[in-house]
Amino acid sequence: MKYQDELVIQVNDLTKRFDDVLAVDTVNFDVSRGEFFGFLGPNGAGKTTTINMLTGLARPDSGTILIGGIDCTKKPRTAQHLIGVVPDESNLYPELTGFENLSFCAALYGIGKCQREERSRHLLKTFDLVKAADRKFGGYSKGMKRKLTIAAGIIHEPEILFLDEPTTGIDVASARQLRQLIADLHGNGTTIFLTTHYIEEAERLCDRIAFIVSGHIVAIDSVTNLIQPVQAKHVVLFSFANTVGDYAALLNETYPGLDFTLPGPGKMRVESDESIRVGPLVRYLEDLGLEVQEARRVQPSLEDIFVRITGIEAESMRKETEKAGGRK
Repeated sequence: MKYQDELVIQVNDLTKRFDDVLAVDTVNFDVSRGEFFGFLGPNGAGKTTTINMLTGLARPDSGTILIGGIDCTKKPRTAQHLIGVVPDESNLYPELTGFENLSFCAALYGIGKCQREERSRHLLKTFDLVKAADRKFGGYSKGMKRKLTIAAGIIHEPEILFLDEPTTGIDVASARQLRQLIADLHGNGTTIFLTTHYIEEAERLCDRIAFIVSGHIVAIDSVTNLIQPVQAKHVVLFSFANTVGDYAALLNETYPGLDFTLPGPGKMRVESDESIRVGPLVRYLEDLGLEVQEARRVQPSLEDIFVRITGIEAESMRKETEKAGGRK
């Protein structure tokens, strides 16, 4: 099936208000067929509200939503057969087994018994959950729960998959495995719409990214184009054994060719258009009474662009999310 202009998601002037809070303010974007689209922003930026409107869980106050060419603005559930949704918190049943949960979800889409059992067993194998197929979902680990929730979201083989914070709160090994499974889904042609607080995750997976802050999209482009302004920059990250203090102003005055910022406790970031001489800088910092533990050169990344555009430190955003259990 071919979509007009190969656009499977078209959002125009989307707006949503909750009492006096303008959660989403005249948002516009398109997503092409087969694209991996990232939607990034801090807590309260409007990410989940936007996803809820796109997936039919909330109605916009104004604006239009087209999914696969279907106008979902007035009838938000008319494109449900085209989409799969993986919420930030699992919506599966703890008293059912993994196999029973998948079979039940397939039944909701009208899939016949033989086919839904076949698909359920195939997905359990794909997501490495065969040994847990007959265990109750409530006893799964966090990583296993996320995998089964994604499997449930694609049981009906949707054209478009919405993923809301798929790797928040799970261990590193499970997160790595999930990212590979998601990349494989995309490689097989699924259009993916991803929200995440992990900037490096979005940089690794996405074709194109939108940054949303306070209900507004402040930047939208391919990962390559977003990173391009900082690719020629030289960056050194310092770690200290003691508290850094507010030395950024002094250092910026002392070294006018360098840009000093303090991204977190015991951390300092130095950026320059020219190569940075680390040795003399370490000696000067130690003369100030700072105990340098590490100084390492790093490649500028999408995280640098995010901080530059939004003014929000990615590390603090991650910690805020994890503290809140991934709720936005």
